[in-house]
Amino acid sequence: MSDPPRPTAALWKRRLPNRLTIARLALAVVFFAVLSAAPATPSRWWAPAVAAGVFAIAALTDALDGYLARRWDVASQFGRIMDPFADKVLVLGAFVMLASPLFAPVLSRPEGGQMAAPLSGVEPWMVIVMLARELLITSLRGLIESRGGDFSASASGKIKMIAQSVAAPLILVMVSLSLRPGGGSDLRLPCALVAWAATLITAWSALPYIARAMASLQESR
Repeated sequence: MSDPPRPTAALWKRRLPNRLTIARLALAVVFFAVLSAAPATPSRWWAPAVAAGVFAIAALTDALDGYLARRWDVASQFGRIMDPFADKVLVLGAFVMLASPLFAPVLSRPEGGQMAAPLSGVEPWMVIVMLARELLITSLRGLIESRGGDFSASASGKIKMIAQSVAAPLILVMVSLSLRPGGGSDLRLPCALVAWAATLITAWSALPYIARAMASLQESR
């Protein structure tokens, strides 16, 4: 005797996770707009803190939409495509902004001339490492899954996402504290340490995926 069919989830339950994903993309646009409209200067010390708050809300939607989709069993093809896309736009976009001239105000050298003093601690090469990691894993996933293999997300990928999602707003808050008039302090070193930690975790997180891909390719041969 076959099991009775499972009840179909209510329409709002099927739509809510996808709407949270769309909301994350919209919040990413707001996040970029805040940072672009208000470069990191003492007169706009509040802008990085506001952007950090927007980022945190967007990151919460990432945790919530996946949880609800699994809890209500309403995972959709749209969600499987757009959820990681929204994550990468938000997180990688945040680090691109942090490595941009918006966080490198021009300061005068004591001996004359000028120099760029980065406030975020995020160097362009760090963003290249993060982008390269995502491109590599995406390429490996396409290759393995095209051969019928399983290349689902691993624990290292989740750790990487958490590290990046914590590092970006933390750096923004420290930048805001550095710029605050009358009470600011130089937090460029802590920012750099956080940026280094996020970069190293990102690079490390690719190793388990590479090992899985190599094992899968050897088995197929």
